Amino acid sequence: MTTRRLALQSLATTAAVSLAPSLASAQGAGDFPAKPIRYIVPFAPGGQTDVMARLVGQFASTEFKQSVVVDNRAGASGNLGADLAAKAPPDGYTWLAITLAHAVNQSLFPTLPYSLEKNLTAVAHLASSPLVLVVNESNPAKNLAEFLAQARAKRLSAGSSGNGTPPHLGLELLALNAKFDVTHIPYKGGAPSLNDLLGSQIDFIVSNLPEASVHVKAGKLRALAITSAKRHPLLPDVPTFTESGLPGVELENWTGLLVPAGTPQAVVDKVASAAIRSLQSKDISERVAALGFAPTGLGPAAFADIIKKDVARWREIVKTRNIQAG
Repeated sequence: MTTRRLALQSLATTAAVSLAPSLASAQGAGDFPAKPIRYIVPFAPGGQTDVMARLVGQFASTEFKQSVVVDNRAGASGNLGADLAAKAPPDGYTWLAITLAHAVNQSLFPTLPYSLEKNLTAVAHLASSPLVLVVNESNPAKNLAEFLAQARAKRLSAGSSGNGTPPHLGLELLALNAKFDVTHIPYKGGAPSLNDLLGSQIDFIVSNLPEASVHVKAGKLRALAITSAKRHPLLPDVPTFTESGLPGVELENWTGLLVPAGTPQAVVDKVASAAIRSLQSKDISERVAALGFAPTGLGPAAFADIIKKDVARWREIVKTRNIQAG
């Protein structure tokens, strides 16, 4: 083969390689999706994250005219499913549901086989929900001040749905800002911890709002303060921690959608657009609100920023409070 032909062949190969990403992006935008989509939920069926994923998935299935199949892969505090998604082909056909817990896991589990920020790409921040400090209705504390007097007078016990979960983070954030010690008792889920609070086996929980609100409305638990920046419509009479004189205890559990890193931006944008439009649907927005979530509908850049800030924030708190993985 002559030198000139070799040079032309090399030039053609270089051009083909350089064009490949843009061609893939263009094809991804125009043809996507051409087959069913797998939506990994790294938790058991029936939970808030699972329900949110199914609502968004059903809407996207209608929009795209392709099946969106929810695949529940619970285990390892949500890391099993996340690792599976991180290692999937970056073609837009694997979606991952995550929560605040995944941002915390980055420091809680120092030897994770995946990086939330390096191996996955933010698509859409879907919704958020605050937590609420609850005690048994027989507890004499009627407000946060009276509760804190108890907590500083003797060491109280607090339940959570497990080490590193939002309820655990909530109680650690409360103890850090209010300067008291607490005995943390992790449970395998929110329901068992609430059952023990209802039975007066533990003193308090900083619970996910949707899980606790039913018992509060039934008069079995008393809500003393909420971790949001403003009061929540499900419990409008419950003040925020800031209103109650303890600023700094602000925490929102959230759920969002990711895809493997390297997915063409055109595909990311198309998935984000469908996910955000789903939250603008009256039927879905009402069902989301009934879960205790507030729809947010933030796109890739805003969601990536939230993930980055929460990874950094909770890394510091995990270190300060010596939070250990269960």
